[in-house]
Amino acid sequence: MTNPVLNSETLDILFRRARTHNVWLPQPVSDDLLRQIYDVMKWGPTSANSSPARILFLRTPQAKERLRPALMAANVDKTMQAPVTAVLAYDLKFYEHVPRLFPNNPAMREMFSSSPELIQTTAFRNGTLQGGYFILAARALGLDCGAMSGFDNGKVDAEFFPASTWKSNFLCNLGYGDHSKLFPRNPRLDFDEACQLL
Repeated sequence: MTNPVLNSETLDILFRRARTHNVWLPQPVSDDLLRQIYDVMKWGPTSANSSPARILFLRTPQAKERLRPALMAANVDKTMQAPVTAVLAYDLKFYEHVPRLFPNNPAMREMFSSSPELIQTTAFRNGTLQGGYFILAARALGLDCGAMSGFDNGKVDAEFFPASTWKSNFLCNLGYGDHSKLFPRNPRLDFDEACQLL
């Protein structure tokens, strides 16, 4: 049995016509929709089903103001305007959940917990991978995204995760983008520039 192939329109929504948005329409994003994003993205694969991604959704002006001091100047206005800003983070104690999430080999918990280097590598790599799933899930559910890394991770962690094992990775503004304010699309590398066949 072969897997079904997505139609061209769906591929456009997820990839080919999807854009990074900087200007947002004044249309709210419901908490229910944020829950739906997570309930879709959580099914993407991670190493040993480690699932280290953690998400903090900033939905109020007060929460956004707490983020403001950590933002680069170029990212302030678009972040304050966005209906929601998600802080995509990862949990350095993800391994505490491994016996439940990876029951076919619960001993993996000790393998992770005994190696700080493996913890960091696994959490960051797989948390980033889950961040990609997050963007695709948001687009699939009708939202536009504005992912960004122009901020001070240390300030974000001190403000939002001061006594936590969560560490910020990147930010993603969410909402309904103003398509009339998009600049022309930038090019991408061709297959032969980015890939090799052996």
